[in-house]
Amino acid sequence: MTKFNFDRPPGDDAAVDMLAECQRQLLPLIREIVQAAVAAGWSEEDVLLGFVDLAWDLYEKRRDDLQ
Repeated sequence: MTKFNFDRPPGDDAAVDMLAECQRQLLPLIREIVQAAVAAGWSEEDVLLGFVDLAWDLYEKRRDDLQ
């Protein structure tokens, strides 16, 4: 199982720090999933768009939960 280490909140430049940390930890995992899907015959574009849709759905659900 992959271990993630989000041990502290982002610093003063929160948006840049958060983006860099998410990319550092999540990009290898996402690349691995996409490569496995492509090897199984899936469209790389469709898989990547699926990630975008999933992330957006999670974002929207979080917004709904806050209201």
